[in-house]
Amino acid sequence: MDNEKKLYNAFSDALKEEYGEKVYKIPINLPITCPNRDGNVGCTGCTFCGEKGTGFESQDNMMTVENQIKENINHIAKKYAANKYIAYFQNFSNTYMPLEDFKAYINKAILPDIVEIDVSTRPDSIAKPYLDYLKEIKEKHNINITIELGLQTTNVHSLEKVKRGHTLAEFIDAVLMIKQYDFKICAHVILNLPWDDDLDVIEMAKVLSALKVDYAKAHSLYMVRDTIMAKQYENKEFQICSVEEYKHRVKLFLEYLDPNIVIERLIARAPKEDTLFVNWYTSWWKIRDDLVKEMIEEDVYQGKYFNYLGGKTLKNKNYI
Repeated sequence: MDNEKKLYNAFSDALKEEYGEKVYKIPINLPITCPNRDGNVGCTGCTFCGEKGTGFESQDNMMTVENQIKENINHIAKKYAANKYIAYFQNFSNTYMPLEDFKAYINKAILPDIVEIDVSTRPDSIAKPYLDYLKEIKEKHNINITIELGLQTTNVHSLEKVKRGHTLAEFIDAVLMIKQYDFKICAHVILNLPWDDDLDVIEMAKVLSALKVDYAKAHSLYMVRDTIMAKQYENKEFQICSVEEYKHRVKLFLEYLDPNIVIERLIARAPKEDTLFVNWYTSWWKIRDDLVKEMIEEDVYQGKYFNYLGGKTLKNKNYI
């Protein structure tokens, strides 16, 4: 929608400005796991995470990286007339493997028309040797690098409830480590965990702004079948907020977020057949369109209350 540019810093616009044309993400699914599943950190995984992880649109993980990219490009190129792509290592923790395996997988994604490599992982699975190799790739092949980190929430009590296996400290550590390289950082947050409130949403926006992450990807909580959280949901151990409350939290998040941070997503997407609950049984784009309409009517926009960094008290007194 035309009004979105004025309301928030949209990902599609940022990509077009960066590359001069539309760019599409190609999901890559590897046969890997997560330290929260194999016993390193935990054995059950996060309570909201299904056996497939989050790569609902991904190809079979037994396909080679090259074939996954080619299959997806064939589909996207025909549908959208696209020419440039981001190789998105999406599912589970894509740095949680032996370094030589990591190098081999990344190297396979360096193909014509791939302008960026995007690696999704956990904050506690970032280490310098992996970043050093990505720096080599960037410099050798003139290809951009993005690291996506699953934070979910800044509320340590909520992190414990969902058995995340890390706290805010590991996220801060990972961001500071990555900031030493010329990579972009995307933070994933769930804006309506049942144990979070408005203050938590505001704090998430403030922390991401203070750390100067490049992208934020906001998710609405959904229930994947056969997960721990799905069973809790069926047992009525918690309630999911209304769609109106979720839209309120998105607006609050955006108002306190640095306007320079690019918004990759405002609402989660998941297939109905794999979930007990997703997006209040409404299409994500309908919720997004309603949200945009409300933002226009209510004079809500990204960065409206971004006035808390850089010596706020001194600015208030006109000392600087």
